Amino acid sequence: MDNRNAYMLNGRLAKRGYDWWWHSLVGINRATGEKQPFFIEYFVINPALGDDQPIFGQLPENQKKGIKPSYAMLKAGTWKPGKAVQIHNFYPIQDFSVTSTPLAVRIGNHTLSENHLTGSVKLSAQEAANHPEYMSESGEMSWDLKAEKPLAFNVGFGASPLFRVLNAFEMFWHAQGMLTRYTGTIIFNGETFDVTPETCAGYQDKNWGSDYTDLWIWLNCNNFTSRSTGKKLALTSLDVGGAEPVLWGMALPRRLLIAFYHEGKLYEYNFSKIWTAPHQATNCVIEPDKVIWDLNAQNNKSRIKINFVCPRSHMHRFNYENPDGQKRHRNLWNGGWASGTVELYEKVNGKEVLVDIFDGDMGGCEYGEADKKN
Repeated sequence: MDNRNAYMLNGRLAKRGYDWWWHSLVGINRATGEKQPFFIEYFVINPALGDDQPIFGQLPENQKKGIKPSYAMLKAGTWKPGKAVQIHNFYPIQDFSVTSTPLAVRIGNHTLSENHLTGSVKLSAQEAANHPEYMSESGEMSWDLKAEKPLAFNVGFGASPLFRVLNAFEMFWHAQGMLTRYTGTIIFNGETFDVTPETCAGYQDKNWGSDYTDLWIWLNCNNFTSRSTGKKLALTSLDVGGAEPVLWGMALPRRLLIAFYHEGKLYEYNFSKIWTAPHQATNCVIEPDKVIWDLNAQNNKSRIKINFVCPRSHMHRFNYENPDGQKRHRNLWNGGWASGTVELYEKVNGKEVLVDIFDGDMGGCEYGEADKKN
C-alpha cells in the first residue's frame, strides 16, 4: 500500500531523519469576527536516538559533543499582523507513538489522525528566554479540529515506495489535504476562534527526509474567486512546492511541483513528468516589505501564471534544526496572508485559450535559502 501520509522514519531515517504533518487554516475570532490564520505541526526527529528526555541539538554542550537531536515536537502558532508567533513544546521519544494504517499519531496526550486533531502548546516568555535551544516564542494555543480532505496532490514517482526505500531524495513532500475542510475551535492566548469548512481555507501536507532542502518554496491557496463570474470557488486549489532537490547526494537545478485544481479538474506542472514537456520559470524575491512569488509553468496541454505577495509584517522566520543538529535555515520566511492571482490557459489547436483569472487570498506561503554548508 502506497500511503504517502504515513510515518516514514524507518531504517536509516530513524537515526538521521525527520517527519512532520503540517496543518494551516483560518479561524474567525468569535468576539470580533476578524479572520486570523493559524498553523499546527506534529513533528519527530531521529527517533532511534531517543532517551527519556528530549535531546536538543542547539544546546552548546551537545553541539560540542556531536550529539544529534531526538524528540517529538508540537509546533503551533499564528500569523497575526505584527505579532506572528511560533510556539514549540518538546516531548521525549518515549512519549511519541504512531501507527500508519490508519494514521494515528500521539505526542504526549495530543493526537492526530486523518480526520481529527487535538492538542495544545504553552510556553512563557521567561521559559522562551531561558531556553534558546527551544527556538520558540511565548504564547498559548489549543485546538480540537475535525478534517475532511476532498483534494490531494500526489507528486508522482519521486515519492514512490521505491524512491522512499532508497532514500533517493534528502526531502520528500506529499499533500494529502491540498484542500482540507476543518471544523472546530482554536483558542489562542485566551481568544476563541471558530473554524468552519466554508471559511477555513484549510490545508494539510507532510515532509520527511534526512535534511531540509536548500532553496525552499511553498505556496498554497484555497480561497479563490473567479474573475469572470465573481463567484467563490469551493473546489479550486493551488499548491506549489519548489527547491533545489538533492537526489542521491547530487544537487539538481531549481525545480517546481505545481498543482492547480479548477473546480475539481487537475492541472499539473511537474518537472519529473518529462512526457508532458514541462517548462518552468521561477522568480521569488524577498523585498524589505514583502515576499513575492512570480511563477510561470506550462506543459503540452496548458499554461499557468502565478503571482502572489505576502507582507513581511504578516510573516515570521521559521525555526528548525536538521537531523544533524544544524540550524541552517535562518531566513525561512513563512506566512498565512498570501494574496494574488492565477491565470490559467488551455492549449487548443496550437493556440492558448484563457480558462479564467482567479483572485486568491489567505494563502499559506514560504520562501528562503539555507546558509551555505561548511
